[in-house]
Amino acid sequence: MQITPAFAKCSPLAAQPRCWLGSSRVLSFLARSKRFFTRPSSQPGRNFMSASIVSPGWLHNRLGDKDLKVLDGTWYLPNTGKGDPKEQFKTSRIPGSRFFDMDNIADKGSGLPHMLPSEQAFAAAADSLGIANDSQVVVYDRSGLFSAARVWWTFKVFGHQKVAVLDGGLPLWVSEGYKLEETPASDDELEGPMQAAQHPPANVHYSAQLQKAEVRTLQQVLDNIEGQQELVVDARAAARFQATAPEPRPGMRGGHIPHSKNVPFDSLLTNGRLKGPEEMQAVFQTAGVDLNKPLVTSCGTGVTASVLALALHQLSPNPQVAVYDGSWSEWGSRHDTPIETGG
Repeated sequence: MQITPAFAKCSPLAAQPRCWLGSSRVLSFLARSKRFFTRPSSQPGRNFMSASIVSPGWLHNRLGDKDLKVLDGTWYLPNTGKGDPKEQFKTSRIPGSRFFDMDNIADKGSGLPHMLPSEQAFAAAADSLGIANDSQVVVYDRSGLFSAARVWWTFKVFGHQKVAVLDGGLPLWVSEGYKLEETPASDDELEGPMQAAQHPPANVHYSAQLQKAEVRTLQQVLDNIEGQQELVVDARAAARFQATAPEPRPGMRGGHIPHSKNVPFDSLLTNGRLKGPEEMQAVFQTAGVDLNKPLVTSCGTGVTASVLALALHQLSPNPQVAVYDGSWSEWGSRHDTPIETGG
């Protein structure tokens, strides 16, 4: 059996890494392979918490705390053969974690993938997940760092203050020797938050308040093209940005929003973990990104745009950054939005 570790180099055309953590055989392999997760800027096993990233050691020491809520935010691009993240969650997960289904805790009427839900829908899902406004939320995924960033941003954009991403995700958790819960999770446990979001009750306990400054709409991005008060930074692979490779979704135009810069999200990662601040700053600067200017991140569906937002939060405690929620799935699917091609 050929096993692809979670840090495997990704295809430059992929919208996400071709790596995931599903089968128990892969988990066993990673548990024996701690050395693969060493990076120059940090040491495995360190115990830390920043405002937006926590270590496996920090999380492990706090499992069971009543105010701690751990979420599996795994999502895969359709038709990639990685399996069903909900089925994978049923068989193995960080102890006590719940599953955040970002495809269904979303605006299902938009016609676009996992667009932000309404305040009421998000609040109902948070209630169903047992999350209060003062809960410490920690999000992870099975790719190292990919879709967890989108869940992190979703909580932030609805005003949740205490939310962080697990450094290295489930691969690093396993490689550092921490145990997984393998008691089968029920369908009701997984479907409850989705049903609550789609049919929110009249009264909810969680208070969600959309932070409009942290999200951009298509009209706002259009309006910005002429004045360029904000710089759009695109997290897609260079070939997609330049329109030298086709988009993975049928009928989608290639290219990018005029005047935008390209910072492929995986250029900020090493082995599924964010690089150190100096390295990330250099990546942004090499791409022509002025970090002193207000930024809007974009990608294919708003997932890896959130990775860029998370990275920018490591470079500044209060970065001027918003995410274009519709991203290229919205912009590239229309015929009335301007595009540029090439570098």
